[in-house]
Amino acid sequence: MNTQALRFFRCGQVVTLSGVATDRTLLDLLREDLHCSGTKEGCGEGDCGACTVVVGEEKQGKLELKAINSCIRLAHSIDGMALWTVEDLKNHPAQEAMVECHGSQCGFCTPGFVMSLFALYESRASGPISRLQAQGALSGNLCRCTGYRPILDAAQAMQDLPAMRVDQDAVLAGLRQLAKPERQQANTAIAAPDASYLSPKTLKDLLSLRAQHPQAQLVAGCTDVGLWVTKMHMQFARILDLTRVKELRRVEQYKHHIAIGAAVKLTDAFAALVADRPQLASFAHRFAGLPVRNSGTLGGNVANGSPIGDSMPLLIALGANVVLMSARGHRELKLEDLYTGYRKNVMAKGEVLAWIKVPRAAPQEFSRVYKISKRLEDDISAVCLALNLHITDGMVARASIGVGGVAATPVRAIKTQAALLGQPWNPATVQAAAQVLRAEFSPISDMRASAAYRSEVLGNLLQRYWLESQGAANSSLETLVLEGDAA
Repeated sequence: MNTQALRFFRCGQVVTLSGVATDRTLLDLLREDLHCSGTKEGCGEGDCGACTVVVGEEKQGKLELKAINSCIRLAHSIDGMALWTVEDLKNHPAQEAMVECHGSQCGFCTPGFVMSLFALYESRASGPISRLQAQGALSGNLCRCTGYRPILDAAQAMQDLPAMRVDQDAVLAGLRQLAKPERQQANTAIAAPDASYLSPKTLKDLLSLRAQHPQAQLVAGCTDVGLWVTKMHMQFARILDLTRVKELRRVEQYKHHIAIGAAVKLTDAFAALVADRPQLASFAHRFAGLPVRNSGTLGGNVANGSPIGDSMPLLIALGANVVLMSARGHRELKLEDLYTGYRKNVMAKGEVLAWIKVPRAAPQEFSRVYKISKRLEDDISAVCLALNLHITDGMVARASIGVGGVAATPVRAIKTQAALLGQPWNPATVQAAAQVLRAEFSPISDMRASAAYRSEVLGNLLQRYWLESQGAANSSLETLVLEGDAA
């Protein structure tokens, strides 16, 4: 195994580790190699947050801290970053507030909560922490005995304790030390093309390496591949990590569309989509927990092609395209045309999904996306329905509908679109289209929902969409919880 040295900045110094296995998780590295047992192993799938740590990168000259799940994050993916674990805080206000507000009982989940609170404390610019901000920051952390009220109290109380902020200048200096030219020349993937963990910095290098190693496992955040390692015990001879490719880390704004690079984190990708369509804010909040959104990428979610991947129904409804690139050139196609079957796609050997192009919101459109799941936050959908209709003079001038959880891939509701197009936008049309939508797919029954439920709820959601288009207030549990906390 030819692995490069793993280097990161922690506690004021550069940590260098050699011989770290390609598919070793950050959690295993911390607990077994560095003996940092404060970081806990819970679910092993990024669902409970007991393993939460914080990583830092330089962004536009400032230090950006993000809480992530260490259990599904590959250790080599933090190369060149700063790292904090619960051992590093030393009486931080987040810890003090948890004690004062009685936010811990058994204590197993407490280190993860503290790390999420630490990231919230360090990233807020100024002003008080609202209940809604606290809930968002802790959306990826589960507690089974204390209850969330005292923990949310702690999130708000820590702002009143004596300030104890990270020395950003010292951390930035450490990160720049890691990024020195001699370090890059000695450790770039191109300098070691046979390395088992490849992490190119430019698009040109990525495409070159992909051509050389078409069988290498691509990763872009590890939130799904990490599960393959922890739950399926899969091993990979070579991994190609595209998250450092500078061209693909950008969100580019154009007159008619937004281009989101495949290495853009879900947090930033959704921020760009919400800026153009504010009504997507609650859906973005419900997409996994915050630590998962801080690691995962929109490009990875799309390329993965899971039938219950929530971003794809939305992107299909918005008319998104994907750009596939290789050393031979590039091609662009509709997002739904990317998939050929369950987790299968049309990408050829040597190709990578590089960009997602999302049309900008049009003045006449009315778009909504609905996620049905057993939990409000940090849960997988049973059904996801996204609708984008253009209503002109009381007629449906355009209909675009994406659906998840009802087929082997995310799909477009072609028959339902046809039933709506050119029809008057009234209850009779909606009722007829709802019947078409219920019958258009043949979903399966599983632990999340029965086939009959999935079909029925699709039609019900179309009726909900109709009511909202007529000005009816959204009185769902989701809205009551979020608005109640904001108040």
